[in-house]
Amino acid sequence: MPDPSQAAPCNVVVLLSGAGGNLQALIDSTRAAGGPARISAVISNRADAYGLQRAEAAGISTRVLEHSAFEGREAFDAALIEHIDSFAPDLVVLAGFMRILSAGFVSHYHGRLLNIHPSLLPRYKGLHTHQRVLEAGDSEHGCSVHFVTEELDGGPLVVQAVIAVESHDSPTSLAQRVHAQEHIIYPLAVSWFAEGRLCLGDSGALLDGQPLPATGYLFTPRS
Repeated sequence: MPDPSQAAPCNVVVLLSGAGGNLQALIDSTRAAGGPARISAVISNRADAYGLQRAEAAGISTRVLEHSAFEGREAFDAALIEHIDSFAPDLVVLAGFMRILSAGFVSHYHGRLLNIHPSLLPRYKGLHTHQRVLEAGDSEHGCSVHFVTEELDGGPLVVQAVIAVESHDSPTSLAQRVHAQEHIIYPLAVSWFAEGRLCLGDSGALLDGQPLPATGYLFTPRS
């Protein structure tokens, strides 16, 4: 395996639509001494996304591409690809990017497109996951990092963090505790990719050359 300290940093482009909490976690992680990844740009489909301010404060290039200016998803995604590719990324990271991506976009970045989702996939794909967990009476909840495929929230899992659902939990309290875990496992997955340890194989995600289980690597939060 190549020595990460001797290799050029993995060039990362982050896409977001909102506050950028996961972006901040990634910025903090990549700024650590000797970090294997470098965020070269943050692109948003919303000009008012607070994540853009986080990026600018960190000296990271930003771009805004309003989806409402395009006729259809494919036209927007084609323009988005041009913006992303101008930064020559090794990895594209979705950090709260509230757009369903076209098949062409996903294919273009096959094997180098990661997403994080606030549930223990394959349970609760889509929105309102915290409320749905409570309504179902589940005892566990969490978050998942996965490679992106054409199936919404359905790509091969990389890592999951599990938390217990407490009797007093609300959607807000669950969201807060899940977000705390997102800020740990997303930088972890990006670091694995940047170090050359994580990749997408023909039959799923591989870590250190070994197939990950269907549930991904299980990260156990500290109590």
